[in-house]
Amino acid sequence: MRRTGTTRRGALTATGALALGAVLTGCGGGDEEANGGKPAHSGARAAAARTGKAVREKAARDGALLLARYELVAKAHPATAAGLAPLRAAVREHGKALAPPRAKGGPRADAPPAAPGPVSADPRAAVRELAADERRRADAYAEALLNVEPELARLLASVAGAAAAHAYLLTELAEETAA
Repeated sequence: MRRTGTTRRGALTATGALALGAVLTGCGGGDEEANGGKPAHSGARAAAARTGKAVREKAARDGALLLARYELVAKAHPATAAGLAPLRAAVREHGKALAPPRAKGGPRADAPPAAPGPVSADPRAAVRELAADERRRADAYAEALLNVEPELARLLASVAGAAAAHAYLLTELAEETAA
């Protein structure tokens, strides 16, 4: 004998369909009329874009300063130059990737970096200072990626990972460097 009326399976199916309909309706972006036709998250996106520009500008300055420190250490301690060369090249490429995009046909607004400061007379200490700079760079980028648009966040995460790897490699290089 077959039951007629509402079954448990039918009730669950209907409830699931109603829930799915409610979720899909909520994803429609119906708040645009309330904001004058603008998407509901446009203010957050604009803030992330402004933050992204500031992060890129700071990253370009800090990268140029770090690159200058690498060059000073390599010049002051020639025994470390071979070990620093690939890391220095990577820092240069990171600087190019993080540089703010310039306006079409506009001049580059590159400010010269501040002087990197004196280099330690001890080669081990100089390389350890570079490792500390890379650690600070990794930490700063990891913190900054929380407040920028997704594309820049992925780039910052990649560069932060590379900076952490540089810090590790520089620590190892410092141990291998003769005083």
